Amino acid sequence: MNKNILNIEVQRFINDNLNSDTVSLSLKKSPFEYLSSKEISEQIDSKKRCENKLPTWFKTQNIYYPSKLAIEQASSEIAAEYKSNLIKGENLIDLTGGFGVDSLFFAKQAKHVTHCELNKELSDISSYNASLMDVKIHFEQEEGISYLKSTKKKFDTIYLDPSRRVNSRRVFKLKDCEPDIMTNLDLLKSRSELLMIKTAPLLDIHSTIKELGGVSAVHVLSIKNECKELLYLIDHKNCTDDPQITCAMIGTAETKAYKFRLSEEKSFHHSDYSEILDFIYEPDVALLKAGCFKLISRDFNIHKIQQHSHLYTSNNLNLLFPGRIFKLKKSWSFGNFIKEHHFKNANIICRNFPVSPENLKKKLKIKDGGENYLLFCTNKNNQLTVLSCERIMN
Repeated sequence: MNKNILNIEVQRFINDNLNSDTVSLSLKKSPFEYLSSKEISEQIDSKKRCENKLPTWFKTQNIYYPSKLAIEQASSEIAAEYKSNLIKGENLIDLTGGFGVDSLFFAKQAKHVTHCELNKELSDISSYNASLMDVKIHFEQEEGISYLKSTKKKFDTIYLDPSRRVNSRRVFKLKDCEPDIMTNLDLLKSRSELLMIKTAPLLDIHSTIKELGGVSAVHVLSIKNECKELLYLIDHKNCTDDPQITCAMIGTAETKAYKFRLSEEKSFHHSDYSEILDFIYEPDVALLKAGCFKLISRDFNIHKIQQHSHLYTSNNLNLLFPGRIFKLKKSWSFGNFIKEHHFKNANIICRNFPVSPENLKKKLKIKDGGENYLLFCTNKNNQLTVLSCERIMN
């Protein structure tokens, strides 16, 4: 940490230049003899990245910001708050502390929180910010698994957010992430009442449950219809290969939750697929990631259009549906749509359609945006279909 960044005149310069081009700033001569232009531009860039993702940090004066990579890897405040309500007991350790966002929200629920981070600068930054925000967290500048091996302490909750990028490549199985959870799984279980593991949405839920040898619960977290995190909870007294899966869908105004089990989804059978009716339903991405394609038709009294299209329809509007809802205005076969369409602007959505939205825009010369929605899908008769709709705000 270069504490000169915290000088009043530097902080004023950072705040005054939040909308400036940071690349240009980094190439100019620094206005301060004791700081480089690169250091200043990095602070501005990282702070700008926090405005929506981490508003508490953004609004707090004199926060010291880490590199943009640390900001990108940090949880959002919304996700961290959700996780804080899942922890167990009063004594928690975050083995992959990073910028400390999760630890700060855990500390609002638990009396004793330990933050482990091998990177000294990142550990120092997180410690400084926690003291600035008057949050009590114990900081260990050490790799989390190593610390766990060196202490005999037990924790009510152990939390890990393993890195999915190893040696500059993305990995798709838990055993390939860092730290190595699978090699140390017995240790992690023996030192906790609850083990919470966060993974990126890229990891397959079925495979990860099997890899862990069973879990007690899975949470699929989406924010404004973008899947952000998968959380695997291992409560050693209640593990199974068929855990309850909670799809937590956080919107602007409220959070919706839908719960199911994979065995229930697998055993449920549709009687038939439907013609396209007055209302069209597109599930939230959390439901799609969780693999919940059939049960929602039963629970929300709607009909699936086609096995692989993952769009639903009904004559009666159901505003409780967890996803986007549309009122159908007109439908075409794809061939007729190409001949007849007059759209200059539209929001294009593809479900089980052989052409991507970007290629459709180019082919049909339609610009993105506006109030029109065009849903390209395959209908119950396996015909390529286009639906013109208006969005119903639910």
